[in-house]
Amino acid sequence: QVQLVESGGGLVQPGGSLKLSCVGSGFAFGSYGMRWYRQVPGEERVWIATITSEGDITNYTPSIIGRFTISRDNSKNTAYLEMNKLKPEDTAVYTCNSQTYFGRGTLVIVSS
Repeated sequence: QVQLVESGGGLVQPGGSLKLSCVGSGFAFGSYGMRWYRQVPGEERVWIATITSEGDITNYTPSIIGRFTISRDNSKNTAYLEMNKLKPEDTAVYTCNSQTYFGRGTLVIVSS
């Protein structure tokens, strides 16, 4: 069955960096675009970044442009979200998505 497993979350100070990973299995990973979402407790999950199947086109929600980078390595069935200059408002559960499938997410807390 399709599985998406995120990792790399944790506690980081404002201005710090984290790199999230999402490993996909049970489907042809390299044939599908990948997306990252985030959800603040008590709020709806929101889309933040997309990368095409070949990794040649990316899109971001405005609040993360210039700070976050989405990428992928199809040889490893893995998508990444590199996050720099983190702010307290980036605190959320980060989840990856392919097609109609979502992982369970990884928690990022930005706090001093």
